[in-house]
Formats: sequence, C-alpha cells, structure tokens
Amino acid sequence: MAWRGPMYRMVDGERVDGAWCHIWRRYRPGSEYYLDDLMVFADGAITCGARTDLAGLEEMLATGRLAVANPETPPLPDESSKWASRHGEPLTPEGFLLEVADRIEALNGRPTAGQRCRAAIRRFQQEPTESNRALLRAAYLAVPPHLRIYVLGDMDCQDRPLRILLTHMGEAVDGDGPVVTAEMHQDVLDYFGRGDRGVQSEQERRAVQHADDPSQPGRPALVSHETVYPQGWPEEPGLFMLRNDFPAQIVFAGDSYASVLHGYWALSAADASDGSRIRDAASGREAHDLGGRATRRSDWPDVRLAVMAALLRAKFTQHPELAQVLVSTGDARISYTGLSDSPFWRDVPDDRGRNWMGRLLELTRSELVAQQVLWPEKPGALNQEELLSGESARLRVHRE
Repeated sequence: MAWRGPMYRMVDGERVDGAWCHIWRRYRPGSEYYLDDLMVFADGAITCGARTDLAGLEEMLATGRLAVANPETPPLPDESSKWASRHGEPLTPEGFLLEVADRIEALNGRPTAGQRCRAAIRRFQQEPTESNRALLRAAYLAVPPHLRIYVLGDMDCQDRPLRILLTHMGEAVDGDGPVVTAEMHQDVLDYFGRGDRGVQSEQERRAVQHADDPSQPGRPALVSHETVYPQGWPEEPGLFMLRNDFPAQIVFAGDSYASVLHGYWALSAADASDGSRIRDAASGREAHDLGGRATRRSDWPDVRLAVMAALLRAKFTQHPELAQVLVSTGDARISYTGLSDSPFWRDVPDDRGRNWMGRLLELTRSELVAQQVLWPEKPGALNQEELLSGESARLRVHRE
C-alpha cells in the first residue's frame, strides 16, 4: 500500500498524528467494492467508514467488508521459481495487518519491523552465533511478507542475502535456489560489511558537506496573522509589528512612507501621480487598494521581491524597537497568513502559497542578527545607504 500524510486528528486538545492509504470497501456482502480511504492513527485508532482498531480491521478483512486489492482483478500467475523471482510476496490481508501495525509503530516513533530486522543483522555481524541467527530469522519473518524484498534497501539484490544467511549449509535457498555453503554465508557477511562501510563513508561525507546544519531542532513555526484594529493599533502590538500594514514611518529611495505597504504599492505604480496618491493614503489597507487599481510598472514582476526585501530592511533598521521584536523570534519559521495579500506573499495550505513575506522576514532577521554578531562596532553596516543604494538608484533612474 502507498501511505500518505501527514494528517492528524485532535483528541482532548492534543494532536494525534496519522497516515492514510486506499483500500477496497463494500457496504454489505455481495455488493460491489469501491475505493475508500483507510486512516491509521498513532493511538491505534483506525477509520474506514467507522472507527475501529487492529482487531476490528482484522475482522473487516476476514468478513470481506474490506479488501486489500480489487477482487475483480485477476491474480498474477504463479512464479516458476521463488529464487529467480524478482517480485515480492503477494499482498494478503495478513500481511496488510502487519503493515498497519508497523505504521502505528512508526507514527509513535518506535522501531518498525524493518528497522528491528536491520538491528538483528548488526547483532549477528558482531556475534554470528546460531542463537543470533534464530533471532535474525524471527525478525525477518516479522516483516510483512510483501515488504521483505525492500528490507535491505537494495533493489539489485533485494532480500536474497538474508535468505541465504538464514538457510542452513547444505540446503537450497527457497527450495529451488543454490545450495548454501560456508563461503556463501561469508560472502553475505562481507556484503553487509561493505554496506556498513559505505554508510559510514557517506555519513562522514555528509558531516563535512552539511557542517553548517543546525544541530538542534528549531523553534516551532510562528504564524503571523492578519488582524484588524478598528479603534487603532494597541500600545503594545507585539508580533503584529511584523505585518506590512503596521504604521512604521520609513524613508526609502528619497521618499517617506507610512508603512511597508505604502512603499511597496507606491513604487509599483507606473504613473508618478498614482505613486503619490498611494504614498499619501490614510492607511496601509487604503494604499493596498489604490495600488491594486493602479497600472503597475512593466518590470514589477522582476523587481518586486528585491523592493520588498529593501523596504523590510528599511523598516527594521530605522526602527530598532521593531528589530528587537523580529530578532526575538529566533530561528522560527515565519508563516505569513491572511486574505488581503496574494498567495505569492502569504502562506496558503496548498501549492499556491509561496510565503515570500515569511521568507523575507526570516532573511531580514538573519541580517539583523549578523549585524549584532559580526559587525557590532559598525552600527551602519546594514543601513539603508549601503545595502539599499543600488536598488534605490535604479528606482530613481526608472522614474526619471
């Protein structure tokens, strides 16, 4: 089955993670099957039409209410040789139950059957005794049969090395394969050793190439909500200072703007008179509405990200108290939501949302921290004159 996620449900205010897959279902015996969603959650709850658990799922499969494949599809022909076959075991209700149980383990962050099997392989490598071979055999057989060919992550050899290792010397693998010898067992151990060395080498390479990756998990995502204050902004607006319509006077490209929204939409206008009306709008929302109705510069799609980034730098470098609010968010991902801005700028829960405002706020935050850490003796290192001069000049040339 192809599992999809993430998904979750809320139980007493707590999030319970889950995953889902397709399954064949019918309402009553004798009726036709149709494709439905089977949802599995970390607490063991299973939903497909009704709420149940593993025992209930087993009963639904046994009575034919659910089927793991379309019953109308003819079965595949039997393989002439198990050893030579390149296909895994067929998916059965019993195997699917094991897979669902495995999915519950994974959702809880516990080892899956495949991971337990690989741990048993490592134990056998360190101490290749018959008792450890028996433990390895039990771990391998606990893997859902239709998934065993994937357990080693090697689609060239599939699970053949394990099948050789678990066959006693003098016996044929799978009954119709090669007769196992001591050399074959050693070859399998050498195969696992090469794999371990390859993994270690890759880990060492990644450690060098990813040396600047954060070593600790970051802060939870911060969601910047769009908010309306009909009676005016409160004295302590907190994180709402991050919004583009927050009234923070900025000077950019020789002009003064009452907010980032005033500056952005004024600079987008092709006609200078439109730009002046937008600049002088009574509020950021009004500036947005005027700007949306005005004719935009022909090159605006090419420069709007740079202009917005420059306006944010101006806002936070010219208002240190706002910069402190932004820096206080640490390394949290910033999700900029709302309805007024286009999906290009805001976070939308589908493939339309680009969240560029959130990204640019994170970039500006990083620049402010760099100013504090790398150039504390140069307060103007990230000032408008040095960082924004190129874009400002280009905008002035365009208007002149």
